[in-house]
Amino acid sequence: MTTSSRFRRALAVLALTVTGAAVVPGAAQADEAGRAAQLLFYNHAYDVLDRPTADAIEHSTYLREFANFEVRTTSGGGATWTGRYLRGRETYLELFGVGDLPGPDGQFGAAGTALSSERVGGLATVRKRLQDQGITPVDYRQTRDFGDGVPVPWFDTVRTAPQYEAFDGWAMEYLPEYFADPRSGTEPASSPDDVSRERFLPDGYRDHLMRDIAAIRIGVTPKDLAIMVPVLKAGGFQVRTQSGGSVIATGGGTTIRYDAVPRARAGLKEVVFTLNRTTPRHVEQIGRSTLVAGPGATAVWTFTGTA
Repeated sequence: MTTSSRFRRALAVLALTVTGAAVVPGAAQADEAGRAAQLLFYNHAYDVLDRPTADAIEHSTYLREFANFEVRTTSGGGATWTGRYLRGRETYLELFGVGDLPGPDGQFGAAGTALSSERVGGLATVRKRLQDQGITPVDYRQTRDFGDGVPVPWFDTVRTAPQYEAFDGWAMEYLPEYFADPRSGTEPASSPDDVSRERFLPDGYRDHLMRDIAAIRIGVTPKDLAIMVPVLKAGGFQVRTQSGGSVIATGGGTTIRYDAVPRARAGLKEVVFTLNRTTPRHVEQIGRSTLVAGPGATAVWTFTGTA
């Protein structure tokens, strides 16, 4: 099965699960033909899960076979956090349990999406596009501490608002200083302006089933969704709003679906993965979530937990 076939299947699976009706492959590319060039791409999403599910993920033997999986503690920007990571070739997923993050960010259903530039200067163009929409960008530089107490510039971010209810969505660009630090463990540049996702992530995905994230669905409050949509548009995503207020963003290999929901129903709902190879059907119950790999070269992870 080709990469494009895997993506079409993944998109159809997401559409069927969410709406009960399939999306016609290619239909999303038909409208808004004059949209701006794609500058941002899905980098990663994070979510705060119920504690039983987060603990089950942390100790899952199957996930260590399925993905380049890691439980890691990171320090940066004056904060420290411990996440559960599933890393692919260009995209990844970061999962927390209730209370793993401080304050409201550590409550069940808190989530976020990072969209990143692949080339130096892409974020500056996105920032200008936001200004052209009449938005005053909110800038922040994230640093990382490798354990010696000296912050290393990691990536720059742009947001459209200083505060959010439960969902943090931002644009970002990795910094050359980070890649230059040997402790980052990143790959050599393919060009002078290369700050890509593939360069940032290790190649351990090759030894596992998971290759990348083809589609993701997250419940987001209407207020937070209104904050996120301008970032998607400025990044060059094709953005379609459904009759119920949900937003589907396509472009760059990952389909992102945000369902407009009350705060109590916010959070990660589903992830569709492309796989490195075909596999027989396998169902793995992980806490209050179900991961179905195969048959074929896709997998679907559904989350049904409650606070």
